Amino acid sequence: MCLGVPARIIFIDGDGRQATVDYQGVQVTVNLALVEGCQLGNYVLVHAGHAISVIDTEEAEARLSLWRELIEVREEQLADGSMASRSS
Repeated sequence: MCLGVPARIIFIDGDGRQATVDYQGVQVTVNLALVEGCQLGNYVLVHAGHAISVIDTEEAEARLSLWRELIEVREEQLADGSMASRSS
């Protein structure tokens, strides 16, 4: 299964091959070789250190909202012990 995580581009290097992206406050460097036309402020889906597509802000926010919901559910399950015996 491929899982692309939305991140916002906050810096693009001089040759346009790499970018620094922000994942909800965490900044990482990603490779831009698989996408064209990336600009500062764009959201990209990132998988295994590579931007795999550019997505619009509305789509990115919808996906990030789902991530937050999943995290909340997982935290609730861990807190009440219902997931304590399962591995992640």
